[in-house]
Amino acid sequence: MATPKPRVKVPKTAAAGEVITIKTLISHDMESGQRKDKEGNLIPREIINTFTCSFNGTKVFECDLDPAVAANPYFEFSAKVPESGTFTFTWKDDNGATYTDEKTIEVA
Repeated sequence: MATPKPRVKVPKTAAAGEVITIKTLISHDMESGQRKDKEGNLIPREIINTFTCSFNGTKVFECDLDPAVAANPYFEFSAKVPESGTFTFTWKDDNGATYTDEKTIEVA
């Protein structure tokens, strides 16, 4: 598996109190642990199991993922933007790896 790469789309600007749409995608195989390799051995489970989005340190979205989620998990959700700041996105997988991305937004 290649190194998971997060991609995030957040508007660059918004009005105070505006509800914006955020889109995220992370390249990840999401191996369920139920498939077998060519020799008949189970391929170990390795999935993104937690996704979190925070705005200026306050959690605005969080979810847990299960093995049934497809490869390259995509999330689209809304958030209300009261002020300029930074969104921090965090994905964690079964092996303890953490992948992060940050996007800033200006409130006019």
